[in-house]
Amino acid sequence: MTTETQTVKLCDVESLTSGNITTADIDGRTIAYARIGDDWFAIDDTCSHAKVSLSEGYLEEDDLVIECPLHGASFSLETGEALTLPATKPVASHTVEVRDGEVFVTIEGTEA
Repeated sequence: MTTETQTVKLCDVESLTSGNITTADIDGRTIAYARIGDDWFAIDDTCSHAKVSLSEGYLEEDDLVIECPLHGASFSLETGEALTLPATKPVASHTVEVRDGEVFVTIEGTEA
């Protein structure tokens, strides 16, 4: 299966305050997105270890990290890299940009 790269509007800038994370469903794929100050981040919402929602975990603003609520694995909001065990595989990270007060995410095409 091949999907094309797509850019989708997530929200208006004012709809998410700094230090918060939420999700969006994009063509059946759940994306967690966070705002920290004026910076925005987006990663796949499902932990690569336990298959639970990362957006329900703990957001570490100073380190730009999200911690899985089930086993405590940490992931970089910038790269999706698994930073602590028990996770060893990354989650996909996505490019986020703000244009005219609106937040957009770009989901890269994939082949499976």
